[in-house]
Amino acid sequence: MIRFICFFLIAFSGAAAAQDRRPSHCIAMVQNAPGIQFLHKASYLDPVAEDKVRLRYVDHAMFLLQTQGGISIATDFTGFLGAVDFTPTVVTMNHAHGSHFTANPDPEIPHVLRGWGTNGVAADHHLDLGEVLIRNVPTDIRSRFGGDPERNGNSIFVFEVAGLCIGHLGHLHHEPSAQQYAALGRLDIVMAAVDGGLTVDHDTMVRILTRLRSSIIIPMHWFGEYNLEQFLTEMRRDFPVERLDGSSIEVSLATLPSRPTIMVLEPSFLRENE
Repeated sequence: MIRFICFFLIAFSGAAAAQDRRPSHCIAMVQNAPGIQFLHKASYLDPVAEDKVRLRYVDHAMFLLQTQGGISIATDFTGFLGAVDFTPTVVTMNHAHGSHFTANPDPEIPHVLRGWGTNGVAADHHLDLGEVLIRNVPTDIRSRFGGDPERNGNSIFVFEVAGLCIGHLGHLHHEPSAQQYAALGRLDIVMAAVDGGLTVDHDTMVRILTRLRSSIIIPMHWFGEYNLEQFLTEMRRDFPVERLDGSSIEVSLATLPSRPTIMVLEPSFLRENE
């Protein structure tokens, strides 16, 4: 009888957890379709094609994601996308350094998602805009002075759109734990800091990217060609590398590469009438 009661309690708690679990199509593995087709040099003013998402590398760790329905998301937003009259729908931020956030985001921005915790409580975002679901996985930030790390000071943001799972690792300071990897789920596209020092070292980042096995890896947070090439040299042993002509690509689930591929974009601020 006792065994039956224990089994019932375990089964009930598992069912309750499943019911309470927030929806995400990224916490499941799928087979990527072979073939690769990208539209390069697309303007941020152009409409996004059906079932695609546009990614533009703006600066440092800041990307602009745009959807068919007109939603725009700026990652690690510093307050400046370029000398243009453009207000994103959503901005995400991390506060490891001033180059990853702004203390005074434009009040016209509808959704401002801060990736760091407050009063000991981790940031917890699950913003469903219909066409896009945005969620976060908190990580720690190491102390600049050798003290205890700042718990939950960074967030890996995940954007679920057009059937794709897109992850931005933010200012990552440690390899994710098993629980954090599980919370991330599948990442078809990942933006990864490759500076090799201010975030994680190259060996750690290579290990993270090998574990994630994302179809597209976009390097960010690099400081010059020498710094970038150091990372690419290590990655070329296992991953093909493509140096793309421009700062943006449009991609869909159906056109992901059949094997994990590093795609290097050149950062470029938004400009009027480009």
